[in-house]
Parts: sequence; C-alpha cells; structure tokens
Amino acid sequence: MKAAVLYEPKSDLVIEDIRVDNPGPREVLIRTVACGVCRSDLHFAEGSFPHPMPTVPGHEAAGIVEAVGSDVARLKVGDHVITFFTVFCGSCEMCVTGRPSLCIDPSTRRAKGAPPRISLQDGTPLAPFLNLSAFAEMMLVHENACVAIAKEMPLDRAALLGCAVITGAGSIFNDSRLRAGETVAVIGCGGIGLSAINAAKIAGAGMIIAIDPVADKRALAERLGATHGFSPDEPDLAKKITGLTGGGVDYAIEAVGRPNTAELAWALLKRGGTATILGMIAPGNMVSIPGPSFLTGKKLQGSLLGSTRFPIDLPRLVQLYLDGKLDLDSMVAERITLDGVNSALAKLRTGDTVRSVIEFS
Repeated sequence: MKAAVLYEPKSDLVIEDIRVDNPGPREVLIRTVACGVCRSDLHFAEGSFPHPMPTVPGHEAAGIVEAVGSDVARLKVGDHVITFFTVFCGSCEMCVTGRPSLCIDPSTRRAKGAPPRISLQDGTPLAPFLNLSAFAEMMLVHENACVAIAKEMPLDRAALLGCAVITGAGSIFNDSRLRAGETVAVIGCGGIGLSAINAAKIAGAGMIIAIDPVADKRALAERLGATHGFSPDEPDLAKKITGLTGGGVDYAIEAVGRPNTAELAWALLKRGGTATILGMIAPGNMVSIPGPSFLTGKKLQGSLLGSTRFPIDLPRLVQLYLDGKLDLDSMVAERITLDGVNSALAKLRTGDTVRSVIEFS
C-alpha cells in the first residue's frame, strides 16, 4: 500500500509502497477513505515535538473496516469508522472514571518483540504515529482507536471529527460545560478554534469572540457563530474585550499553542472564569501567570482531544452534522491526493488555510 513516510524532521514526506501486517487480537484493518492534514502533524514533521523515525504521520482520519482480528467485539467488516489517536484500554483508572482521552495503558499496543504493524518493503519497522499512521491507504489499529458511525455520514467530513472537531467542540461541551447565555473567547480560528466556535453557538453562548490575525478566518468564524472578531495585534485587546463583556468572558479557549496566547486567554477571563489550553505548546516554553490573579478565582486547565468520551461523543457529533447544526463543510479548504501532502503541510506554515483533506481512491 502507498503511504507518506517521514524519515527525519524538517524533510519532505516520501510516498512509498509499504507493508501492513494482518490484524492481531483486538486489531482492525481499515481502508483509509479520508484524512485531514493537521497542524499537529506539522509540529512533529518539523521536530518541535520528538517522535521515533521513520514513521508515517497522519492522525485525523475516517475509513471502512476491511478485516478484524480475534477478540474484536465492537466492529465488523464494512463498518464506517472515525479514528482517534488516544486509543483507550477501557479498564484503567482514567477509562473507568470517564477520561479515556488520558489513557496510556500499554495493552493497546503490540507487545515488545511482536511484528510491526507497518514496515518498509525491506522489513524496516515504521514507528506507529500516534497509534494511527493515517497518511496511508490502510490503517492497522487497536479496536479502541476507532468508533463505528452512521453510514450516511460523508467520510471526508467525518475525518475532521477525529481530531480538530472533538478537540474544539469538546472544549466547549466537556471541558467548559458552557451554558446558554455565557460568554466565550476563542483564540485561533483554525480547525480546532472554529469547531469550538460552532459548538459554542450550538450550546447557546450569549457572546462568542473570535481572535485570529487572518481576516478571512475571522470572517469564517462569524459564519460559524462568532458574534465579534478581533486581531490579536489590536492595541489594548484584553482591555477592549473586558469592556465589551462587562468584566471578561466566562470561558477562554486557546487553540494556537504559544505561551503569549495562553497568557492572553487568562487575561480575558472574568472573575471565576476558566481558560482551557488546547494548543501544543512546544517543550521548553513556559506560561507566566501573575500570582495575585489567582485570588480572582480564575482557573487554568489543559485538555487532550477535548476530554472526549469517544464511543459516546463521536456518534453525537455525527448526528449534529446530519441534523444541520454542526458545520463541517466550511472547514474543508481543499481536497487533495496523497501526493499533495507536502504542499498541504507548507500551507499550514502560512496559517492561511483551514483544513486540507486527503482523499484516497
């Protein structure tokens, strides 16, 4: 099968024919139909976050089950599925307390000494990328790395749910638990930020403030539900938003991954407000918060994939799309083939596009 292989950081991905193993116990083989190109892929490709090499990146995908291994209980051949990179075991403390996105139980990975799930033609193992390696025509994954969905859901839109949408929407529905009439500011209007804005509209937020340096992204945010838009470079931005909201927002969502935007999220909060940091702040960077401001009752929290409960939340998000409430169509900037993956990563560096989606024939 064809896949895009990353041999070393800061280099182009190479389209190669690679091998995929047969499904083992609790594993499923998925024919990849679509995969979004996410900024997180770029972080690893550029070496901002370390990862074993060579590898096949890609982690925001949807496809159709082609084969199942032994002991697979929830899936069957022909199922349409959305994948997600935080595979969960279902029995550890994190899983049984409703936090499957935080599961790191090693039982979901192949045992040491077992054949690799994917490898080069010469037998060189390829390191699994975030449990998925989705820039490939096939994915071999643990059954708890995917969820079956309604077959009427278009898979090129479903792919976006596997990372950007569950992260952004989850920050509203799960992390913030925003109630009707409350206010929210979203910093960064890429796929994650736009999903948070759309979810805030669905939740009935009274004011939704979009912050992004790109005017076209702010305009798209307003189409998805934002009531106000600002550039982060605007003078006295925190003061203006504090005045606009009568003291600050109830919730601030950071979807960029920089210390200064995390600090801005904190500054925008009202007394007792909550800031959720979704962006991947690179190793070595620190966020600075004025000590006395903790006496205002503000809260700062992290989140991974919007604290999503995958078997429950993903089908609900699919239904929100099918009901016309969740707008995924506007998030797709372009549809490309696997050969266009390096161009899509280059566009992420400029910050001008929302999502490039790879479609596999």
